[in-house]
Amino acid sequence: MAAVRDLKSREMAGLGGDDAVELAKRHLIQPWPYAGSVGSEARALIGEGDGIYITDSTGKRLIDGPAGMWCVNVGHRREELARVMYDQAMALSYNTPWYTMNAPSAELAKRIAGHAPGDLSHVFYTTGGSSAVETALRFMQFYNNVRGRPEKKLILSRGGAYHGSTYLSASLNGRPRDRDWMDGADELVVKLASPDPFRRPKGMSIAAFTDFLVDQFRATVARVGADRIGAFVGEPIQASGGVIIPPDGYLRRIREICRDKDILYISDEVVTGFGRLGHVFASGDVFGIGSDMITFAKGVTSGYFPLGGVIISERLLEELRRSNHPDAMFGHGLTYTSHPVGCAVALKNLDLLEESVLAHTLEVAPYFQAQLKTLEELPLVGEVRGVGLMGCVECVADRESKDPLQLDKDVGKRIDAHCHELGLLVRPLINMCVMSPPLVITREQIDDMVGILREGISRTMEDLRKEGVWQG
Repeated sequence: MAAVRDLKSREMAGLGGDDAVELAKRHLIQPWPYAGSVGSEARALIGEGDGIYITDSTGKRLIDGPAGMWCVNVGHRREELARVMYDQAMALSYNTPWYTMNAPSAELAKRIAGHAPGDLSHVFYTTGGSSAVETALRFMQFYNNVRGRPEKKLILSRGGAYHGSTYLSASLNGRPRDRDWMDGADELVVKLASPDPFRRPKGMSIAAFTDFLVDQFRATVARVGADRIGAFVGEPIQASGGVIIPPDGYLRRIREICRDKDILYISDEVVTGFGRLGHVFASGDVFGIGSDMITFAKGVTSGYFPLGGVIISERLLEELRRSNHPDAMFGHGLTYTSHPVGCAVALKNLDLLEESVLAHTLEVAPYFQAQLKTLEELPLVGEVRGVGLMGCVECVADRESKDPLQLDKDVGKRIDAHCHELGLLVRPLINMCVMSPPLVITREQIDDMVGILREGISRTMEDLRKEGVWQG
């Protein structure tokens, strides 16, 4: 049986017929390509997954360090999810959301609302994280138009943020290089400093840094005008920005300012939602904040089917229902809104999370963080940070200056290459290695993962010394 499965996976990887690598170079445009290689690039070919592991086209078994893209939370090859997908497709594969509905979407909305903090009670489904953030922002615009405040549309975002790839959501992004060659709705976005304690001004305490961030937020609102600001959008943890964990109390203080100034607080939980921190949502359970909207995607189906959404406060909906414009239409929707297969998979995925995966995550997370922290012993490592089952190893030329290896900004890719050879897939981000394994990972597997990462960093240090890039 295993041999048959192996043959099948090799065929799916393109190894039994057409060469998938050559086909990709001729016909496939990869995401985030460079102009010099766009449309002619092939990336690591993956044939199959099982638990926390994936297998590449050479047959090498790798720990899936990023869990796909922060999303394969319950692990690969869960037959329960595959069976639900099949059964729902055989019962109802699709229905138009414009004038019909399906039962899985309604049941899932009820269960999601049951986990959401405060009065977040209604769900609008999308196809992923970018469209979820886009939907939340368009809802903010609609909400203020209906309430007679058409000028209240500006959006506050932060350095280091990542909120998506659609036009409006991408306009919020604050990571290096994201917007170098891309246009955006810059007239609608006001940027704030990144809440990154590691990069705070030299000599400034964490408490003083927190005050600085809050004072900057308050001053920005005063300068721009609360009557012109529609929303603040923030990840509880800036995931793709390098697992930036804000100082204690920062988010609660920002939330209070937003509430006081009638600015909608949108918590982007595309990464942190559905178990990454041991809870379905981190906003309330981990950070103690009640949002006006929460966006989600990724872990809601553990990556088995594209699905995302926005949870919206009952207060906002009630204000719309009481408005003087009952005929105003929220002219927004997607062909695959409330997709029955996606919602059915999400329901079963939520069952798995509630039955054991959330508890397991809370149990192994402290061990995961402690083992990752040992990598700070390595001279190339400036900081290891994380919470739950997400972490980042940030490499710097020297810890005193916190210089992110200006002579070699691809250090993350170097580490990833060594780790791939050793049996681990890493998410490289310039000079950082981000880890967010499937939530079902065991302590023994954590030991394997950290051991490989340690060796990958050590080999990279030796490479850099030989090339004269770094002498550490």
